[in-house]
Amino acid sequence: MAKAYEIATKGVRAGQLRTEFQEHSEALFLTSSFVFKNAKQAAARFAGEDEGMVYTRYTNPTVSMFQERLAALEGAESCVGTSSGMAAILTTAMAHLRSGDHVVCSNAVFGATIQLFNNVLSRFGVETTYVSPTRTDEWRAAIRKNTRLFFLETPSNPLTEISDIAALSEIAKKAKVLLAVDNVFCTPALQRPLELGADLVIHSATKYLDGQGRVIAGAVCGSKKLVGDPMTLFLRNAGPTMSPFNAWVVLKGLETLSLRMQAQSAAALELAQWLEGHPKVSRVHYPGLESHPQHQLAKRQQRASGAVVSFEVKGGRDAAWRVIDSTRLLSVTANLGDVKTTIIHPASTTHGRISAEARAAAGISEGLIRVAVGLEALEDLQEDLSRGLEAE
Repeated sequence: MAKAYEIATKGVRAGQLRTEFQEHSEALFLTSSFVFKNAKQAAARFAGEDEGMVYTRYTNPTVSMFQERLAALEGAESCVGTSSGMAAILTTAMAHLRSGDHVVCSNAVFGATIQLFNNVLSRFGVETTYVSPTRTDEWRAAIRKNTRLFFLETPSNPLTEISDIAALSEIAKKAKVLLAVDNVFCTPALQRPLELGADLVIHSATKYLDGQGRVIAGAVCGSKKLVGDPMTLFLRNAGPTMSPFNAWVVLKGLETLSLRMQAQSAAALELAQWLEGHPKVSRVHYPGLESHPQHQLAKRQQRASGAVVSFEVKGGRDAAWRVIDSTRLLSVTANLGDVKTTIIHPASTTHGRISAEARAAAGISEGLIRVAVGLEALEDLQEDLSRGLEAE
């Protein structure tokens, strides 16, 4: 799609492929395989000499439409859809790492990501070093001769720390290391890491790309050399593939992505400002606040500050659980990215399986609460949180 179009337009129009029926809405191709005209075409398709659909594990028109649309949104040459966000990270690792390689990873990533690096990839000879997401000198110092990948989330989960993508890209390129950025909190509606020097952009499409909490899906975007060729080969042989139905659902989500991200970010900023003034709250983590340590960097790097607000309550775990248990409107669930606001206690859920030392290093206290702001009325969200904050 023409690069001149804005993000909102690409979210609605990019990648559409119409059949001979000229349907206006994208078609859903629920088929496992595709029929060839003759034996010669079948042989050419299997050999990769003729472009076209072969088998839905690695080629499907609905999945292709999703991939093309997300690639257009991220400004990427190529995109592959995967069965989940974690499958996207695994696909990245399996396509670009081998036994004996070393990864430098932010210590403020999703708990399952740490589990993947520590307990799965380590068994295959891949070693990981964890560093601060905001101290670029730590990334530089952690580089070894066998370092092959930098991996980070920005904003981080759950403290919304902002990594300087351009600065880390410069360090990575000098060391000939790939830089992969998990863009789940911002999406391309608010941040485009490839424009800032990243090599790969990873998504849990389960979150804001869908926006309704309906399906599990993931994706990786980047150049054809880094994404389309090696990752399609991995998906073909290993199978962590995005289903056509899930691709179709996320395609529908992408149509409203820009509107949702702007609206939810605006509501999150107001909620963060309200929380910052509450006497029972000791600290609020949100990039849109001037009190945030990377506020200026967020303003340069992002179009808005996102919809995730984390805050610390006085009284530790007991107080945090009391706030969560007192809510009647907010959904107590670890998922985020829905139009329904969610609330969770990270130390005992999303990051509960990592060590207390690792949580402390990442700044995840027992009094920390994460709220992913949806599209409800702000006044109703404030009232729901007030019930627990004001309880003794």
